[in-house]
Amino acid sequence: MQEVYEFLKNCGTYYLATVEGDQPRVRPFGTVDIFEGKLYIQTGKVKEVSKQLQANPKAELCAFADGKWLRVAGKLIRDDRVEAKKHMLDNYPELQAMYSAEDDNTEVLYFEDATATFFSFTEEPKVIKF
Repeated sequence: MQEVYEFLKNCGTYYLATVEGDQPRVRPFGTVDIFEGKLYIQTGKVKEVSKQLQANPKAELCAFADGKWLRVAGKLIRDDRVEAKKHMLDNYPELQAMYSAEDDNTEVLYFEDATATFFSFTEEPKVIKF
């Protein structure tokens, strides 16, 4: 999981795919954190992505850097604990102008039953499950 985290941090931007009915939805994200041994992302509950994940928690992200790409597939589970939100926001102080660990909008989600696969054109895929 640490390797996945470091790759995503290095990329800066990754793309998260969700489903809305029968329509895939993809958008750029940039937050990633490890808290209590789980890989987290962050968004706002008022956003469509949050509504999509509550209706169907299955999601996949994709990132690319240095000739390699990463796909992480699994379920994203909401964690409403202030401690989890605070940990994320402490790592992204620039978000503290828009989000607070105590507000009703900040949402952090962790991957459950995740499969991360690293790909390149020159190496065999590497699979990490967490």
